[in-house]
Amino acid sequence: MIMELIFTIILLAIAGPVIGSIIGVSRKPSKTVMYAVLSFAAGVMISISFLELLPESIAVSGILFASAGLTIGFVVMYILDKSIPHIHPELCSQEGDHKLKKTATFLLIGIFLHNFPEGLAMGVGSVTTMSLSLVIAIAICIHDIPEGICTSAPYYYVTKKRLRTFLVSSSTAIPTVLGFLASYYFLQSLPDIVIGLVIAATAGLMVYISADELIPTSCSNSGSHATIFSFMLGAVMVMMLGML
Repeated sequence: MIMELIFTIILLAIAGPVIGSIIGVSRKPSKTVMYAVLSFAAGVMISISFLELLPESIAVSGILFASAGLTIGFVVMYILDKSIPHIHPELCSQEGDHKLKKTATFLLIGIFLHNFPEGLAMGVGSVTTMSLSLVIAIAICIHDIPEGICTSAPYYYVTKKRLRTFLVSSSTAIPTVLGFLASYYFLQSLPDIVIGLVIAATAGLMVYISADELIPTSCSNSGSHATIFSFMLGAVMVMMLGML
């Protein structure tokens, strides 16, 4: 059963960038669908952070270390976001004033570095419950689909090579898988205080992604209430998980 869950989580880690890359070199979905998907992922991530991860971190290491871990995760993602070229999902806009040809490759590198801590987040189930890791993997997979679209689109525009673009963009799943495996196999051997810090840092990572990217982007679709219901659906799914 555990091995099946691990295999499923690895597939989800790969699926997000691959699906996004396929869409990015073919045809983009409507903005309404994109915004609803992002909002759903935000609902899942925020609910997991405050209903599952932080209570677990407090139980393992105490409020002080849980607070420190939450802050560390948030700050680490902020530093990565500000120091590494990255793409926000909204209209596939890129940060900074760099020209497309110069930044297409750097953006891919940026996604690589952003995806490793996301993979680490998927592995926290090794010290909690693997079903929690599965839900985190689903949320991150959903988040990675529009990211894959916005990563492959500019690279395809520059190279004009569909297959090459797909392969390069899909390869951003590699650090996610490596992060998951590292977290799954090494987290259990750490002291309780460190485990609590890592769990809380995972919450900080997901809160930052939700607050900085997913929610602002989904809310830009002001003409539709689909994003509100999508957010609620994501939150309800996490609450139902608690009954398992």
